Amino acid sequence: MSRAVLLPHALSSVAVARRYLCADLRAAGVVRSLVDDAAIVLTELLGNALRHAAPLPPPYPPQRVRAAWSLVRPGEGPQQADGTWVEISVSDGGGETLPRLAGPSVSALGGRGLAVVQRLSSRWGTELDENTTTVWAIIDIPVMPVASGTVPQFPRASSA
Repeated sequence: MSRAVLLPHALSSVAVARRYLCADLRAAGVVRSLVDDAAIVLTELLGNALRHAAPLPPPYPPQRVRAAWSLVRPGEGPQQADGTWVEISVSDGGGETLPRLAGPSVSALGGRGLAVVQRLSSRWGTELDENTTTVWAIIDIPVMPVASGTVPQFPRASSA
């Protein structure tokens, strides 16, 4: 499962991207708490791009940013890893500074977003090319143990 969306360079795009991401992960059977974590990470990455960076340059449509996510299952990733994870990325036209962890004061109104991303993800980073900056994060998704000879399943939220 993967999706990439071009969104207007406007704060209203955060809610749209979150709805798509959450629907995709729920449809894939990811447990609710991890869907919520992924939504928070996407919110932080996209919010930072919208506040601190320019829109994507041509050939992208004007005033757009790109959000993407992929659910990678065992054997599907570039390293054929055993684990399952969701990768979330946001691409923009870059800003005056690179994304970095900040050390805000207790009374600061902002500056904690990437610390939240770092806490919820197993790893995150930034990739640069000539005209774009992409910030990405990986959230590990544990697979429920199953009996021998059956296909592993993702944890599902219980319906009480």
